[in-house]
Amino acid sequence: MKEDFKSGFAAIIGRPNVGKSTLMNHLIGQKIAITSRKPQTTRNRIQTVYTSERGQIVFLDTPGIHKAKNKLGEYMVNVAQRTFQDADVILWLVEASDYIGAGEKHIAQQLQKTKLPVILVMNKVDKVEKKQVAGFIEAYRKLYDFAEIVPVSALRSVNLDTLLECIFKYLPYGPQFYDEDTVTDQPQRQIVAEMIREKALRCLEEEIPHGIAVTIERMKERPQGNMVDIDATIICERDSHKGIIIGKQGAMLKKIGSQARTEIENMLETKVNLKLWVKVKKDWRDSDFLIKNFGYDKKEI
Repeated sequence: MKEDFKSGFAAIIGRPNVGKSTLMNHLIGQKIAITSRKPQTTRNRIQTVYTSERGQIVFLDTPGIHKAKNKLGEYMVNVAQRTFQDADVILWLVEASDYIGAGEKHIAQQLQKTKLPVILVMNKVDKVEKKQVAGFIEAYRKLYDFAEIVPVSALRSVNLDTLLECIFKYLPYGPQFYDEDTVTDQPQRQIVAEMIREKALRCLEEEIPHGIAVTIERMKERPQGNMVDIDATIICERDSHKGIIIGKQGAMLKKIGSQARTEIENMLETKVNLKLWVKVKKDWRDSDFLIKNFGYDKKEI
C-alpha cells in the first residue's frame, strides 16, 4: 500500500431531488444511481466507489431526508440518518439559491448532532448568474459551520475535481476497501430493478404517483452465454395505475421495456430478453411485509 493512500466514506445528503444521484453518476463516470425528475427516487443506501491514485472514496448515497408521511417515508429517513454514523465526511447537496426553506433547516438541525466535517455542495450553479453565487454561499454560511463550501454543476461536471480534492482532505490514510474495478456493491439484480423503475418513472411522467416498485422474478444467463433472460414485475398501488402502466394495447409497457432493456444490455454487456408484468398490491408503501419483500433492508424498517 502507498503511504499516502487515503480511503474512507462520504455520505451524500440533501432534500429529495437536488441532484444527489446525478452527482454520484458524474463523479464515478458510470450510471449507478437512478435519476428521475420525481422526488424520492433513491430508496436504498447506494454505495458507489471512486478509486484513483490518491485514494478511494466510498460514496453512501442516502434517500432524501424529509419529514415522513408513511412507512416507506419513515424507512427512507431512517436509512439516511443511519448513514451518518458510517461516514468520515458528509456532503450536503443544495440547489444554488439563497432561499433556505423548512427542508434545509430540518437537515441543518439533524447535522448539529454530528461531529463530522460537513462540505456544502451547491449544485446547479450553471442555472444562475455567476455573481449571485457568492450571496447564496453567504446565506448558507449563516445556517451552519461548514468545513468547506464548493459550488458545482453535477450535470455539466463543473468543479467536480475541486470537490474530490476537498473530500480527500477529510479522509483518513488507509488501504482501499474495494478492488479498482468495483463501482458499486449493489447486486446486479437490484441495479436492474432500479433501471426498470427509472424508465417507468420517466415514461409515465406525472401520470403515476410514486407508488411503484420493481421485483426481479428471474435473471438467468443462457447456457451458451449469449443472452440473459430477465422476468420483472412492476408493482403499483391501484387498478387504475395498472391500466396506465400497460397503456393502450400494451404500448406503454412495451416502451418502458425497450428503454430499460437497452440500458441493461449496456450494463451487462450482453443481449437481454426482458419480460415485464404489472401487479397491483394496494398500499404496499404502508406494509412492512411488502416493503421488505421489495428488497428494502429489513434492519432499516
